[in-house]
Amino acid sequence: MSMTDREPQALEVLDDAGRKALFTEARTANTFAEAAVADDELAMIWELARWSPSAANGQPLRVLFVRTREGKERLVRHLDEGNRAKTLSAPAVAILAYDVDFHEQMPTVFPARGHMLRAAFADQLDARVSLAAYNSALQTGVFLLAVRAAGLAAGPMAGFDKAGVDGEFFAATSWRSQLVVNIGHPGADPWFPRLPRVPVEDAVAYV
Repeated sequence: MSMTDREPQALEVLDDAGRKALFTEARTANTFAEAAVADDELAMIWELARWSPSAANGQPLRVLFVRTREGKERLVRHLDEGNRAKTLSAPAVAILAYDVDFHEQMPTVFPARGHMLRAAFADQLDARVSLAAYNSALQTGVFLLAVRAAGLAAGPMAGFDKAGVDGEFFAATSWRSQLVVNIGHPGADPWFPRLPRVPVEDAVAYV
């Protein structure tokens, strides 16, 4: 049998419960229950999120899990006022960042061309920042799905002083913050009303 005669590989379709958990009934949480989020749950989130696609498998996303009261108090100083109380109440908080020196990992994550790519990016900081920001944003979407897949709720927030967070937590690193995500089990009245989606006819085209 030739390659062209073979049946296409059938991929598994996510069942209705999975689609609801990850997409159609998933919501951004604004309050959280007191129930703790265990370290193995956070590890599960990363174990799922790390399989996200990224250009040349560069994987620039980095995560700092903030679990202690002291760590949250350091963080909330740099958040917009409206985000502080819910962050202090969240059992865990993830600071999502990108590594502008992601190219140093290329020989590991892309063995066939990694040394060439690392050398090509060595003196191209602006290009690395652009690629890292874009691809970590792609990975961030998968991270949020991973939180949901772990049976937890996510509360992503962009309202914070990035320079302040970077100085507070990443001063001695090549990481740069881009999103803060509260993580936990939903608390009392956790959801805002569901807002409308863009009509399909305005968002999707076919040729």
